[in-house]
Amino acid sequence: MRKRKVRRDGRGGGTGLAAVTAFVCAVGMSAVPGRAQAAPTDPAPGAEGAGDAAAARGGGLYEVHRKVEGLYRKAEAATDAYNLAREKQVRQEKRIVKIAQAVAKAQNRMTDLRKRAGAVARAQYRSGGIPPEAQLLLGDDPEGFLDDVTLARKGQQATVGLMNQLEKTQATLDRYAKAASREWERLDSSRAKKAAARKEIRAKLRRARELESRLRAKERERLRQLEEEQQRRAQTTWLNSGILRKIGGKGTAQGRRAVEFATAQLGKDYVWGAEGPDTYDCSGLTQRAWAAGGRSIPRTSQEQWRRLPKVGVERMRPGDLIIYFKDASHVGMYVGNGAIIHAPRPGRQVTVAGAGSMPILGVVRPEGG
Repeated sequence: MRKRKVRRDGRGGGTGLAAVTAFVCAVGMSAVPGRAQAAPTDPAPGAEGAGDAAAARGGGLYEVHRKVEGLYRKAEAATDAYNLAREKQVRQEKRIVKIAQAVAKAQNRMTDLRKRAGAVARAQYRSGGIPPEAQLLLGDDPEGFLDDVTLARKGQQATVGLMNQLEKTQATLDRYAKAASREWERLDSSRAKKAAARKEIRAKLRRARELESRLRAKERERLRQLEEEQQRRAQTTWLNSGILRKIGGKGTAQGRRAVEFATAQLGKDYVWGAEGPDTYDCSGLTQRAWAAGGRSIPRTSQEQWRRLPKVGVERMRPGDLIIYFKDASHVGMYVGNGAIIHAPRPGRQVTVAGAGSMPILGVVRPEGG
């Protein structure tokens, strides 16, 4: 089913919840047994289009579709790795700043302690280095002896305490130095992983675009139809299982706000690593939608799957996130009646699709419970 064109500002026709509901009904109708359209077939030898670039390469349109989808899937998985490395880098940079602030504070304390220790040393030098006990015995004021003993003991305790503080502060500085060294190593690792992921993403996207660019306009349209037909067949199988008879949960106020936000993004382009407001990748869309719903959730689909509470598919309700594929590399927001809103892949826009149009790994609920 072709996606309806919408205005870029998110307020055009088809962006409201009513339009989504109408689309969902259409998704359900197309999934009725016997109604699925036949998949487009490759041209036979000698037929019109047999000389197209895709057929000339020997694999035909199905092979191009398989390769392109595989490349985009790998790029999406690498995008998750990139986003996760970027998140780690930001956290590590913040920790390093905090360590630096703590080091500065400890160094100021160390400077103060050293000044006090120097004052003690100079006082001892002026007294000739004679221990306080000996000075008391040699003194000529027997009446003030006991008072001087008390003062001497206090002086000794203060000196010991000063040295202990110096030792502890130095140990703290050493600990901070080791912590900073570890964080820098982790930061370098995160930067390296991010760079490697970015390189892989660009390579996969470039290869996919090259494959698609070799197709004629007519073939590119047939490729889109092939993708949609594949999704319809998967959705038909999913609906024929009777799953919708089990799913009946109603969305909460927060869930409805998240769905409304996602709905307002229909028609906006997919761009890898994008978090809005004009473009999104799949997890960037769900993260922003739930921020609008009042919940902070992880940035990537893999972290959303790992860290958010899981619920059974039959317990789904609008606003829940469906995680797709074994590597949790894609995510969409369930909007009810067997449909999701998601950002599919580069070259596509945020759209409504069947919840069962891709292999479901599981469902997570940002609200918990």
